[in-house]
Amino acid sequence: MPDLSPRKGMTAWQIAQTIDRVIAEALLEEKVAMMSGKGFLAQIREDNGEWGKRPYRAGAGLDRLNVPYLWFTDGPRGVARGQSTCFPCSMSRGASFDIDLERRIGEIMGIETRAQDCNLSGAVCINLLRHPAWGRAQETYGEDPHHLGEMGAALAVGIQTHNVMATVKHFALNSVENTRFSIDVTIEDDVLREVYLPHFKRVLDAGCATVMSAYNKMNGEYCGQHYELLTDILRGEWGFDGFVHSDWVLGVYKPYGASAGLDVENPEPVVYGERLVNAVEQGQIAPGVIDTACRRILTTLYTFLSAEDPLPEYKAEYVACEDHRAVALEAAEKGAVLLENSGVLPLSQDIGKLAVVGALSNIENTGDFGSSRVNAPYTITPLQGLRDHLGEKRVLHADGADEKATSEALDQADAIVAVVGYTADDEGEYIPGDLVPQMPDAVKEMLDDRENEREPRGGDRASLSLPDAHVALIEKAKATGKPVIVVIVAGSAVMVEEWREGTGAILQTFYSGMEGGTALARLLFGLVTPSGRLPFTVAKDAADYPFFDRTATAITYDRWHGYTKFEREGLQPRYPFGHGLSYTEFETRALRVTDRGDNLEVSVSVHNKGSVAGAHVALAYVRSPRTTENYAERLLRGFTRVYLEPQETRAATILIDKQQLRRFDKDTREWFLPKGRYVLEIDGSSAEIAL
Repeated sequence: MPDLSPRKGMTAWQIAQTIDRVIAEALLEEKVAMMSGKGFLAQIREDNGEWGKRPYRAGAGLDRLNVPYLWFTDGPRGVARGQSTCFPCSMSRGASFDIDLERRIGEIMGIETRAQDCNLSGAVCINLLRHPAWGRAQETYGEDPHHLGEMGAALAVGIQTHNVMATVKHFALNSVENTRFSIDVTIEDDVLREVYLPHFKRVLDAGCATVMSAYNKMNGEYCGQHYELLTDILRGEWGFDGFVHSDWVLGVYKPYGASAGLDVENPEPVVYGERLVNAVEQGQIAPGVIDTACRRILTTLYTFLSAEDPLPEYKAEYVACEDHRAVALEAAEKGAVLLENSGVLPLSQDIGKLAVVGALSNIENTGDFGSSRVNAPYTITPLQGLRDHLGEKRVLHADGADEKATSEALDQADAIVAVVGYTADDEGEYIPGDLVPQMPDAVKEMLDDRENEREPRGGDRASLSLPDAHVALIEKAKATGKPVIVVIVAGSAVMVEEWREGTGAILQTFYSGMEGGTALARLLFGLVTPSGRLPFTVAKDAADYPFFDRTATAITYDRWHGYTKFEREGLQPRYPFGHGLSYTEFETRALRVTDRGDNLEVSVSVHNKGSVAGAHVALAYVRSPRTTENYAERLLRGFTRVYLEPQETRAATILIDKQQLRRFDKDTREWFLPKGRYVLEIDGSSAEIAL
């Protein structure tokens, strides 16, 4: 048999010739087999349900011709294999607004993916945060399409630096968790293209190799077999030439998904496999559909496997090594958002005793227990981080369950840190206890009764408020009259109205990864200055957010959510998008805008007026001419992060692609640039420019 395996250094022509031979040699059944994963359900059962214990075969592969397989691992908190580096959740990293950091995190994920025998990563999750109750909010970067696109592109580029194929997911409109297998999202073409798809195009334009379809329906059809999404838009309008694979187990329902543009069904050949072979043999699906899918899969696979590697080898000891853990700490520090501070922070190193209280203060709480879970070799809890910093005798602890122990800790302390929020039981990927009955019969046969015995976990939040016990603990701490610092652990917005008055400071750390406790201590004591900014809007009233029903099976998405909804309706948020305090103060001035052809070059001078070093995030908004009432006039179009020493001044530059300013006419189905006057705003400054 011929050896048609990829070889290092192959040219694009050689790859194409080799793939032509594979397709010519392979039987129909062998081609279809390359379009599905295989073995996952048996493996996960053997591993007692432990996700990521081994690489998962996710398509391609033909042993008799030495065609290799796709080996999948997930993300985005790190590599969901072995004991990998656990970074803060994506929402925390989104709060950093640090594109360079996200690219470096991607590179680490690429290295650790390769070191653990995988070549396909599902780490780039950029679904838009339409409502903060969404269970998987922690897996994305925020509510703004431009911000999502820039952060996702950085992660994808980083991962692919080490010849790991990155996957951007979930395409598209995946913003409800509990009913993700069935919900039908109705949406107009202009809203789809202007609000819910631009970030996907940005990531694919950056070179992301693969796409994962979403479970939900769009306008009546499942996204995994949606011709308009997977062929008309993805391939026709955007020119994407990589492959599309389904979300796992319930990602496609009919063999015609292949004709719609879904190249790989994962993780098993439930709908494809024999059923797809039969559909071809019966004339329901053209043989060319199969060849086209195989060519897309194999071209992507061979391109990556034949490219020269940046490193001579990918050793197991690279996984969660010291350098990688240092980046996890950096990310935890940069992603924390200081919401309020009455002058309590930073704490003095000379503080007497510090009480650290709350049920979340001494548990490993890095995020949900779904596909993004990373089993790090260790996790520094808030309590451990503060004790490592101050010494065990100076840090008192009570989890809040024992009233007497809590009172004693509060009474003896000079200041109080209350760690409150959520865990994987409250929010995250929804793992229902009755998952098996929802699955196809072919999948049920591969499982046993144990899969139906577990308690449901995660899902969309039932409330945007803190649990009652956490609120009671904050009130008890405030009653002492001592400085109270509230640390919020959550994937997105939390209502603060009922308890914020009387607190000394509020810091949202999100799910801060394996080094979160160390970062917390360094932030609270001023070793680093908080620099995160909210990538979402925090309301005063939960009713100000868009309609959300975690049991809904049908919903309509319009363009109004987050800061665009608040600005349109004149609503005053508690904390606006981009809010974040610091231990220093910054001043911006000398705004300049220069036309650079396809881009607008925005420059601004940033000055650190304070006595400590810190980083400032400059956000550039553009106000476009109003052409209709149904359009957000003011939208984020660029951002940059600038680090400054005390009294230092630096120029910051932001490039705004003019393509971002276009609108989509749903009647003519064409993009156009509205004529008129445009206003650029940065940090409250504004300058009028004419295009």
